Amino acid sequence: MKRHRMVRLSPPQFLLVIFITCIIIGTVLLKLPIATTEGIGLLQALFTATSAMTVTGLAVVDTGTAFTIFGQLVILALIQVGGLGIMTFAVFIFLMVGRKIGFKERFIVSQALNQTSVGGIILLAKRLFIFSIIVEGIAFVALSFRWVPVHGIKEGLYASLFHSISSFNNAGFSIWQNGLIDYVGDPVINIVITMLFIIGGLGFTVIFDLWHKKDFHSLSVHTKLMLIGTFVINVLASIIIFILEYDNPNTIGNLSNSDKLLASYFQAVSPRTAGFNTVDIASMDESTLFFIVLLMFIGAGSASTGGGIKLTTFLALLFAVFAFIKNNQEIVIFRRAIVYSTIVRSLAITMISLGFVFLGIFILNITEDASFIEIVFETVSAFGTVGLSMGLTYELTPIGQIIIIMIMFIGKVGPLTLAFSFAHTTESKIRYPKEDLLTG
Repeated sequence: MKRHRMVRLSPPQFLLVIFITCIIIGTVLLKLPIATTEGIGLLQALFTATSAMTVTGLAVVDTGTAFTIFGQLVILALIQVGGLGIMTFAVFIFLMVGRKIGFKERFIVSQALNQTSVGGIILLAKRLFIFSIIVEGIAFVALSFRWVPVHGIKEGLYASLFHSISSFNNAGFSIWQNGLIDYVGDPVINIVITMLFIIGGLGFTVIFDLWHKKDFHSLSVHTKLMLIGTFVINVLASIIIFILEYDNPNTIGNLSNSDKLLASYFQAVSPRTAGFNTVDIASMDESTLFFIVLLMFIGAGSASTGGGIKLTTFLALLFAVFAFIKNNQEIVIFRRAIVYSTIVRSLAITMISLGFVFLGIFILNITEDASFIEIVFETVSAFGTVGLSMGLTYELTPIGQIIIIMIMFIGKVGPLTLAFSFAHTTESKIRYPKEDLLTG
């Protein structure tokens, strides 16, 4: 008798299987009669589950009216699991039941958290879980002081809980149809919400590096890049959006100068995969929308709750270009030479991402009755797991919904993880003669 060989999955394949399983479970739960007020289709349930699990925030039905409290809690659970990572929760459960975590599990966790070493990975996952609960708890209390007096104890507390979890995980889901538009000039809501998705978007390795290091010079290059890069991009984006939308009466044109600055700041940091908005996105000038598309494609930080190609990927390529122009042999950042493989990986991530985005735009341009800017905006928003929309999501055809589902999934798991899941790489011992290639 022939023995049946067990199918052994690589870490990327294992993560994909677990991720897809969670989406399927979420779809089944959202399809239950107790999850919706009037019932939704299977494709709509799948779209919502995928959007929540990938912490995107795009919705084909209104979250607040289409789903019951049970359905909304299912969405919230998917957001939390998808944002912090499936393996983070698995580690916490293993520790709770006293199960020993072997090397294979540690390696899978390191892959899930985008870490290069398995050393201390369980401690990192444990701290990540605790840190997330603490930050969300503080935000919940802060938002409650603002929303309980307005909406009452029950609705105010629930709204505070939902939006604190959704914001920290960069999901962009809201239980209100207008999102946060009614709070465009509210400093408490704007500051608390933006701080949540900025902290979540920095990446947990950055947060813990800041926690353990005493001064800026002792921080890792990754942390320095994320802090300075995030600050510079957020400031520049705020100024650019403020200038572009200053006289637009449909967005910030009729607001006071202080509210204009607050709205510009909120909408500048939100495309870094948060997905919330305090102004009508569809009413923005096309130049602003195109600029936001760039921000959404760049995304947040590695090992964060956000998506996109990641800020450090973008900056690595930017420094590589500068080094080439200056004819430097090494790419130096903060007096550290960046290894060649990092640049190659960054280039691969960017090119594969562009390929998926272009393919999605091409297909949607055929299937959807919408303007080109709407399709580009929707596609990049899905890939960057942002959740901002010009209103196209509600009007997507079934084919369009399937395409966006696939793009959200790819954007969350990462193009390289997806590529490694299907690629069978073997190291060749053969070396070939080198030859130059004409470029440019």
